[in-house]
Amino acid sequence: MSQRELNLGIVAHVDAGKTTLTERLLYEAGVIDEIGSVDAGTTQTDTLDLERQRGITIKSAVTSFGLGDVHVNLIDTPGHPDFIAEVERVLSVLDGAVLVISAVEGVQPQTRILMRALQRLRIPTLLFVNKIDRAGAGEERVLRAISDRLGAVVVPMSAPGGLGTRDASVQPIADDGALHEVLAENDEALLESFVDDRSRVSRARLLEELAAQTQRVLVHPVFFGSALRGAGVDALMTGIVSLLPCSTGDPDAAPSASVFKIERAPNGEKVAYVRMFSGTIRTRDRLSFGSELEGKVTAIAAFEQGPAVPRQSVAAGGVAKLWGLGGVQIGDRVGEAGAAPTRPQFPPPTLESVVVANNPDDRARLRAALTQLAEQDPLIDVQQNEVLNEDSVSLYGEVQREVIESTLEIDYGLDVAFQDPTPIHIERPRRSGEAIEVLNTDSNPFRATVGLRIDPAQPSSGVDFRLDIDVLTAPLYLYKTLASFSEHMERYVLDTLREGLHGWQVTDCVVTMTRCGYSVPDGPPSKRGPLSTSSDYRKLTPIVLMDALEQARTSVCEPVVQVRLEVPAESVGAVIAVIGQLGATAEMGSLRGDLATVDTVLSILAAQDLQRELSRLTSGEGVLESTFLGYEPVSGDPPTRRRTTVSPLHRDEYMLQVTNRAHGKGLAAGT
Repeated sequence: MSQRELNLGIVAHVDAGKTTLTERLLYEAGVIDEIGSVDAGTTQTDTLDLERQRGITIKSAVTSFGLGDVHVNLIDTPGHPDFIAEVERVLSVLDGAVLVISAVEGVQPQTRILMRALQRLRIPTLLFVNKIDRAGAGEERVLRAISDRLGAVVVPMSAPGGLGTRDASVQPIADDGALHEVLAENDEALLESFVDDRSRVSRARLLEELAAQTQRVLVHPVFFGSALRGAGVDALMTGIVSLLPCSTGDPDAAPSASVFKIERAPNGEKVAYVRMFSGTIRTRDRLSFGSELEGKVTAIAAFEQGPAVPRQSVAAGGVAKLWGLGGVQIGDRVGEAGAAPTRPQFPPPTLESVVVANNPDDRARLRAALTQLAEQDPLIDVQQNEVLNEDSVSLYGEVQREVIESTLEIDYGLDVAFQDPTPIHIERPRRSGEAIEVLNTDSNPFRATVGLRIDPAQPSSGVDFRLDIDVLTAPLYLYKTLASFSEHMERYVLDTLREGLHGWQVTDCVVTMTRCGYSVPDGPPSKRGPLSTSSDYRKLTPIVLMDALEQARTSVCEPVVQVRLEVPAESVGAVIAVIGQLGATAEMGSLRGDLATVDTVLSILAAQDLQRELSRLTSGEGVLESTFLGYEPVSGDPPTRRRTTVSPLHRDEYMLQVTNRAHGKGLAAGT
């Protein structure tokens, strides 16, 4: 009997018990003989020294186990919000998920963020309410919070007993009435039978419909238990197999896979973690990946009963490690293009910090180390400022900064210092702007004609590049097809827009190429030739685009968050006063007992200031939960960011820069 594949993610707010649950699942499935401890640093998935020291998951990790005819590739993800990018990359490869919720703390800020993403991506999800053996554990309170705060339709599958004690246990819910009622909301036949005669519907029929509705993300079965003591885990394992969908995909089709993690082997070789969507990849296969790259697979390791083991192939539905794809990056599609990559589900980093080697002689080593760390987490977005001779990284928060600093020290032997983080702003065009540089004119030293128009677009829409040119004017002898020319021009445009008029990335705009032309030799003595090269378009695009952007002008926008505070009622006045001092308005929410909620919208920096003040204002009782809203124009003088390259608006300096890059070969020689 062939095994079916199920790619399962374990997600949760930090300290809800994800990694302990992973250990318990491996133990119950017979993969390990003893359950590891997060505190002792002996778990299967927290393998980094830093993870063991801090007792938190920093990097996603894959392990596996078998349940009957189902082979489960289990991916343990970080719970701390500073490492949300790791979770982002995992979600795109999952068939289903288990969202772990603490029976003590209940629904926490990260729980809500994760649930929203799982629902947007339509990932079937089971809920495991963990820690029923801990003091303060609740049942009805947690179920009510799941319904109210997560907006989830829940189906309790078990009832806990002995809550808050070492003897806590769970019992299956035998009454099918509640299950029938919930499922009837989405099935007319069940609704009719519920109203008419419930006894006509067998439990088997209800469980079949429960699986169908779970897989359609209409309902979320809830299991109670204790991962530490094993209570309720057997019921969860049964639910994983019976309620979540296994992978689909034809192993005989053309190969298509997605890269969700990159690591370095001990010898420095790059290793790509992939999830197979279709086809089969074998050692020695030549595969295309990324943007026009190709490589030969030199080794494969697939996950089986725990760790990855060497294999000659991996087929549709599987998760494996591939060697040999030297230029591969996280997010790349491998083999034939499958489904389009999903849009980001979580906000980008909103802070950046300059990293300095305390020993100036270590700067080259620091740059190399940061480049490798960016392979594993592209969102740290290492910026190498050649003008200031310094490097910076993007960050989600202080814990991530501490982890990067420790990693540089432990893994690379580098002593570094981080400057105080500053918010990452963006620029948006205020209006339309257009510019053109025509071939063989005094102002244009390159052998190309490029015309570009930039128009404002909707917030959060990114950059949309379009061609509006006569195909006969495109240099197809260079790029082979119009689509390839468009892809290269889009890359030149995106590279240019990394630094706008004020030094910030320009986004939320449409860039249209309106004119194009190229030079051809016309025989001796040539007045127009020689032939245009791709270098001409690459170097001319920044000049034209920045001229167009200067016409359009830009607004500098700062990251803002929606803040909800839960504070003692007697502290409301003091909290609202501080919010007013931060330049924002507050809105009173609900009042439950002696706790009140207050809502406001703040900049990232103001939210951090409020977080630091909250303990003093509320005698340590206040809780702040923030949700990224987007970017809003700053008031007053716009902040600027020092450019990492010379602005094309300063033509003489720009020409000198591109001349130096050409290593003395001439501006228009083509490189």
